[in-house]
This record gives sequence, structure tokens and C-alpha cells, in this order.
Amino acid sequence: MIKVLLADDQALVRAGFKALLDAQPDMTVVAEAGDGAEAVRLSERHGPDVVLMDIRMPGTDGLTATRQMPEGPRIIILTTFELDEYVFEALRSGASGFLVKDTEPAELIQAVRVVAAGEALLSPSVTRRLIAEYASRAKEPVAAGGLDQLTEREREVLALVGTGMTNDEIAAKLFMSPATAKTHVSRTMMKLHARDRAQLVVIAYESGLVRPGWL
Repeated sequence: MIKVLLADDQALVRAGFKALLDAQPDMTVVAEAGDGAEAVRLSERHGPDVVLMDIRMPGTDGLTATRQMPEGPRIIILTTFELDEYVFEALRSGASGFLVKDTEPAELIQAVRVVAAGEALLSPSVTRRLIAEYASRAKEPVAAGGLDQLTEREREVLALVGTGMTNDEIAAKLFMSPATAKTHVSRTMMKLHARDRAQLVVIAYESGLVRPGWL
């Protein structure tokens, strides 16, 4: 059973999401929050698998709350504004995915399942576009803690993940099996304490492993 926490300042929106998710045989809404600070407190208390987090809430907003979340929950940012800057900031803050509120119900349900399974919600094409846009505006890369723990092959794999490549694409690029590529990605995530693949993309960008013009 996937435990979901809803964080939105609009009670009607929460009620709609709750009715939709509770109707699924593999999901249950364990708590509802009206602002970001409450979402953090309730996450610590209830231990949800997935948090649906509105980006604009009074007091503590969704991005700030995402940064303050305890270890464990995977976060999907919800907003009415389909702006790339929000997508990137959400990922940087620790989110696993991003959806606009007018998403079809079936897509929302699938998104919860995908994120609960440990996958990033963004497609490689969206990842590539984000990296290309934001890396071009970047200041000097910042040192990412933990990169020195990676083997040369793992750093190479991290850079390819950062460009939005799938495991199959990485395997073809590096002349290895998809299973081996998956193993390298998993070990890299573990060493860098990344929640999921989306976090690896951010780390690859922030550390300078991915640069403008590489995509």
C-alpha cells in the first residue's frame, strides 16, 4: 500500500485528490496539510511514501518544505504554473517529480506509482531541456560532496545520467550490459545519498560534470 500525504492550502483541492487516491486499491491518504511546515511535521509523524506538495502555499512554501523533509518520502511538486524554473528548483530541493494541477487523473495516479517505486518522474527529454537551459545560466560549478568516493566509471556514468540518458543508452555508449549500467547507477546513487535519478541529474549539473553544449 502506497501511503500518500497531501499538502495544499486549498481544502477543495485536497478533497479531490484524496477521493481519487483513496479509490485506488494500492493507495491510501494518511494525512493532509494546509501549509509546508505542517507537511513536514505530518511527514515525520506518518512516514508517507509519497508527498503531493503544492508549490505555492502561505507561510512555508512547497520548495522550502521539500528541503526540510525527513528522509524517506518521495515528493511530487504540484503547481498551476508550468515554468521550467520551478521544475529545476523542485529537483534541486529534493523532489522526485513535477506535475501541473490540471494533469489528468490517470496521469496523477501513475505518477504516484512511478515515484513510489523509486523512479524519477521527468522524462529524459525534459531533463535535457532543463540542463541545457540552466547550465547555460550557471555560475562556476560547486563542489559536490561525495564525488571523490566514485570510481572513474561511476563518474562517467553520472555524467551520462546528467545528460538524461537511460540505462539502455548508457549501456550502449559504454559498451556494457544494461544490467551493469543499472548497477553503476544504483551504486552512484547510494554513494551520493541521492533519493533517485532526478537527484543524480542535479548533482551532475551542480558539480560541473555536465556543461552547456554537451547535450
